[in-house]
Amino acid sequence: MSDLTITALLLTSLFLILGSGVWIGLTLSGVAWISIQIFSARAAGDAMAVTIWGAASGWTLTALPLFIWMGEILFRTRLSQDMFKGLAPWMQALPGRLLHTNVVGCAIFAAVSGSSAATCATIGKMTLPELARRGYPEVMTIGSLAGAGTLGLLIPPSIILIVYGVAADVSITDLFIAGVLPGILLAGLFSGYIAAWSLLHADQIPPRDAPMSFAAKLRQSSSLIPVLLLISSVLGSIYAGIATATEAAAVGVVGALVLSGLQGSLNWSTFKEALMGATRLYCMIALILAGAAFLTLAMGYIGLPRHLAEWISTLGLSQFGLVVALMVFFIVLGCFLDGISVVVLTMGVLMPTVQKAGLDPIWFGIFVVLVVEMAQITPPVGFNLFVLQGMTGKQLPYIARIATPMFFLMVAAVLLIYFVPGIVTWLPQQMKH
Repeated sequence: MSDLTITALLLTSLFLILGSGVWIGLTLSGVAWISIQIFSARAAGDAMAVTIWGAASGWTLTALPLFIWMGEILFRTRLSQDMFKGLAPWMQALPGRLLHTNVVGCAIFAAVSGSSAATCATIGKMTLPELARRGYPEVMTIGSLAGAGTLGLLIPPSIILIVYGVAADVSITDLFIAGVLPGILLAGLFSGYIAAWSLLHADQIPPRDAPMSFAAKLRQSSSLIPVLLLISSVLGSIYAGIATATEAAAVGVVGALVLSGLQGSLNWSTFKEALMGATRLYCMIALILAGAAFLTLAMGYIGLPRHLAEWISTLGLSQFGLVVALMVFFIVLGCFLDGISVVVLTMGVLMPTVQKAGLDPIWFGIFVVLVVEMAQITPPVGFNLFVLQGMTGKQLPYIARIATPMFFLMVAAVLLIYFVPGIVTWLPQQMKH
């Protein structure tokens, strides 16, 4: 049976099961089970048990529920309100006003978590209720968060950059440094789009607050100090080499509890609600991750990623043609697999082709992360879409539709770093001098 036929069968199975209303995580596991049962000699039940246990019990995955819990604490105490109180005076003059808090918040938290799902979930817990309460249009509050949440993959420390560095034998430190400017560029594109949309739809943006003097803005922003202290403690513990990302997540939880306790906004009720809220949200994400891990294993057995990668390498494309082909290839793969799995399954086959085409491995790493970010907001397996669906209760097609402009902004970012590669390579080169 050809790869095209197998792919068509898997896609049909996926959409049929999704359309029947089965949970996303169970759907992914079901399609994986079908593909192993039909197209592989391995026992599907044994493969499912081993893979799902491995995916659910990984130590690095511990960071995700901890960061989500940290977000729940911030959401249920006064810290999230203080974040808005501190940012609001500086955002009022911008077209789109407080919609920019999605982008700024995600960019800041991305430097803490290294995970797109954790960034989207944490910032969403803080911004979505506040923006809804203030009357901002839902299409922009959810859409901008879907896009900005992907910054968790690009702005260091990034889990997927570490995976790429190991798989492609590239300096992880250089990759971290290289991710800074593209991360700022992408955040700037998101904010630029928010500003342009708001100018065209000025009637949908709530009126600005009363003008404030510079001194008054500074006084108002003093409420940001607790949040900045929390971020500094998490980031500082990572960059100082004191803690891993997972340990730093625990530092974040403790810091959030201490700060909210000192503010007097933490009690037994809010503590219990935050813990249960984090548990529910993480269980949803963990089930999806487990299903994705099993589907990744199934596709590995069938050999689809390897066959597709080998086919691309035989096309004899120009450098730009190769970049476009790989962008489409990674977006399609990312529709069905998580980003880390995409990198692990394809780098061994693709790196010789990439180096032969004259592409810098550091540049290619940032390119891969940008394209995998796009897959975070493309159905049927866009993790940020699932996270937002769990938080808002909205339908997946609706969230995917309002996130579409962010997808095209990421395409623009890929084209920018291709035609101006210095955006990626300049900072690492300066750090070596």
